[in-house]
Amino acid sequence: MARRRVHYVLSTHWDREWYQTFQDYRYRLVQLLDHVLEGLESGELKGPFTTDGQAIILEDYLEVRPERRAQIERLAQERKLVIGPWYVLPDEFLVSGESLIRNLRLGREVARALGGTPSNAGFVCDLFGHISQLPQIFAGFGLRAGFLWRGVNHIESRHFLWRGADGTVLPCYRFGQGGYCSYAFHVRHLDKPYRPFDPEETLKDLRAFIQREATANEVDPILLFDGCDHQEWDRRVYAVLCQYMEQPDEAFEVLHSDLDTYIEEMLPQIERIRTTREGELREAGRYPRHIDSQWLIPGVLSSRVWINQANAECQTLLCHWAEPLSAFAHLAIEEEYPQGFLNVAWRWLIKNHPHDSISGCSIDAVHEDMKFRFSQSRQIGQRLRIEAARKLAANIQGELQDGELRVVVFNPLPRALSETVELTLQIPSDWPTFNEFFGYEPKPAFRIYNANGEEIPYQRLAQAMGRTKKRIRPTHFPEAYRTNDVTVSLPLHLPPMGYTTLTVRRGEEGLPTRHPETPGLATSERSMANELLEVTIEANGSLTILDKRNGQKYSRLLTFEDVADIGDGWYHGIAVNDQCFVSSASRAEVALVHNGLMLTTFRVRTTLLVPHHFDFASMTRSEELAELVIDNLISLRPGSDRLEIETTVHNTIEDHRLRVLFPTGAQAQTFLTDTPFDVVERAIALPKDNHLYQELTVETNPQQSWTAIYDGQRGLAVISTGLMETAVRDLPERPIALTLLRSTRRTVMTDGEPNGLLLGDFHFRYWLIPLAGEPDRTRLFTLGHQLAAGLHTAQLLSADIALHRSTGNLPPELSFLALEGPAVLTSARLVDGALEVRLFNPTSDTIEAILHLGDLPGKRIPFTQVQPVNLESHPLEEPRRLQGTQLPIELGPKKILTLRFS
Repeated sequence: MARRRVHYVLSTHWDREWYQTFQDYRYRLVQLLDHVLEGLESGELKGPFTTDGQAIILEDYLEVRPERRAQIERLAQERKLVIGPWYVLPDEFLVSGESLIRNLRLGREVARALGGTPSNAGFVCDLFGHISQLPQIFAGFGLRAGFLWRGVNHIESRHFLWRGADGTVLPCYRFGQGGYCSYAFHVRHLDKPYRPFDPEETLKDLRAFIQREATANEVDPILLFDGCDHQEWDRRVYAVLCQYMEQPDEAFEVLHSDLDTYIEEMLPQIERIRTTREGELREAGRYPRHIDSQWLIPGVLSSRVWINQANAECQTLLCHWAEPLSAFAHLAIEEEYPQGFLNVAWRWLIKNHPHDSISGCSIDAVHEDMKFRFSQSRQIGQRLRIEAARKLAANIQGELQDGELRVVVFNPLPRALSETVELTLQIPSDWPTFNEFFGYEPKPAFRIYNANGEEIPYQRLAQAMGRTKKRIRPTHFPEAYRTNDVTVSLPLHLPPMGYTTLTVRRGEEGLPTRHPETPGLATSERSMANELLEVTIEANGSLTILDKRNGQKYSRLLTFEDVADIGDGWYHGIAVNDQCFVSSASRAEVALVHNGLMLTTFRVRTTLLVPHHFDFASMTRSEELAELVIDNLISLRPGSDRLEIETTVHNTIEDHRLRVLFPTGAQAQTFLTDTPFDVVERAIALPKDNHLYQELTVETNPQQSWTAIYDGQRGLAVISTGLMETAVRDLPERPIALTLLRSTRRTVMTDGEPNGLLLGDFHFRYWLIPLAGEPDRTRLFTLGHQLAAGLHTAQLLSADIALHRSTGNLPPELSFLALEGPAVLTSARLVDGALEVRLFNPTSDTIEAILHLGDLPGKRIPFTQVQPVNLESHPLEEPRRLQGTQLPIELGPKKILTLRFS
């Protein structure tokens, strides 16, 4: 009988920041890698050393030890250092699908830049559950197996087959009782620092551990993974291992190996793997710790909500603005594509994606450092958007006359947008004004004309006079000037992923520029209606909506729920002695803010009296009640089936969770949420045996931007941005519960810190849509992108056009790229000079879609062929010749497709 091969893999699970700051951890990292390199060079350590599935730790090391770069490169070339495939080990649910792809691309690029070949092992050892599309994403990079632990209660063996949302099957190794630390617990005893080292006992423990792993394996090769949190290699234990390697053994052959080598030996035997798991992996930990110690840790979805909001903002800036707009500026007017700036922005952003950073479960100092990284990424994204939009706007044909302002409105969506929109116009301060009655308040006088020269009526919403602006010139000092900023609402038709041009003309001195303002959408002092919806504000601040399309009525919407939270970044801590406060009987003030043909907005201020804090001495919510003030702006526009809500929470309360509730009345057993590149159908009811779990399954679940429930008669969808935790409660009215914030004081390995309490003002935006039919998944994704991205304007006077114009031949209205059909577009950017577009099918059916490439004046967008590529931009097929500017596409169920146009 042949001996079974035992693959010893040496690594360390390196949380870049967590219970210590990045710099504190890096001090330890430098020592760890110094010792690894010494061992590899001396031969004491046979190698290879695996860098925890991520490449960033070598960058962090070389920043301190730049003189070691040549040594790192040589060892990487010799495969003594195994690098990647990730740049950082992220949380899969709190970042976008595009961020996961860019993370993997960057990690593999760094590995190659350091002279190595990136690992093809899908290493996700400590991530808090796994998205349904990870098998397809891994396959798109050529990763051939997964190594995971959390989110799946698979203890029967070490292997299972994971079938992703699209049917991609990924062979997986599931770490055992102690997870990726099993070897460290059972052989190295790293949890027993005072246990004397005994080489004979260590050898006995090693043999026993190998035997246990052999019994648990369905395939011949056995994995010994030595890579627990922040642990250096133990010379004494390693010496015992080497001694065992050299001893004859009839059953096992032990070699110092790596995960890729293990995969090579495991894959030919995958037919032996009998268990298959499907879709998302988010099972709560079921078994007692001595049997299995995996815990999902679901509370990270709502910890330190500002992190998720900042991350969503940066992802949107890069994917929906900076990249596509810069690509179109390059193609249309030959502007340089700012790849270097984009690389820097993505690097800053992805450095905030490690699972203990983005999840908000670290110490305060860690999350303070994250603010700077978000700021750097945000600044670059904003600047690239401004520059590309301004240069495109300046090159629209035609000259401006005195008293004219060019306003170019950009639509980031791949679908046309026709509705009323809000713009803040920067009216020159020397333009005329007019007054009402006896001149109480001057109003800038202007008229707005569309791309066809037709005047557009508008509703004046707000103004801020005498605001300072600056004009930057490359060879002169900055020029300061003032504008009167006027916010208006007006009807616009915006081409897909394109722009339309408005011309704003000064009015005449003293003459009003007004448009009809009645009838507005308000129907009383506390209600409003359009063609589709009737909205009533109740005395307690909640809303009642009547859907005119089907007669369905929804009541008590926008009810707020406040409970104690004695947890931390990992978990919403449920107190035994809790009291749940709701706004059902709260005081509310109602004000009509705007009432017109284009937009009607009510302000509803809801005040809850809730316990000020949690008393950890008595383990009860305090008897001291304090006001929790919540301001809501509730808007309705003509012809729209959505209600738009902006909520500001003035949080002075400690140790609590605040959610907003939307009772749906839908008699359904499941609901839908979006997730990276997919839509997941979730059960509403908790497992009937939940009380037997070691870690409770909770009612909250992840989303990216929307949640929907429908029963064939009625239902609701809630669209949001930066709010990653949702639920449909298992109550008769099936309320959607959207978590706004969790205020906690506990942080890991401290006596408590203040920043997790989230005191101050927090702003949230979400849209509410009554469903008159089955949820349109594609539309809900589109609305999520629209809410997150908004619109962008470039506003230019004649001096600005002269400063930024090059060709001056663009038409006043243009679509660069459009998508027709049920596919969802996630990326459009230049890669090595070619346009790369990524889209996916959110449905379980094969779909057909059409990509429309826009026409440019005097030339067609310079593409002659199209080619499918993988997620690393490597060709999958031979290129096909394009026939015109329309490309029909067929997409299988849940498939992700990347196309390269050249």
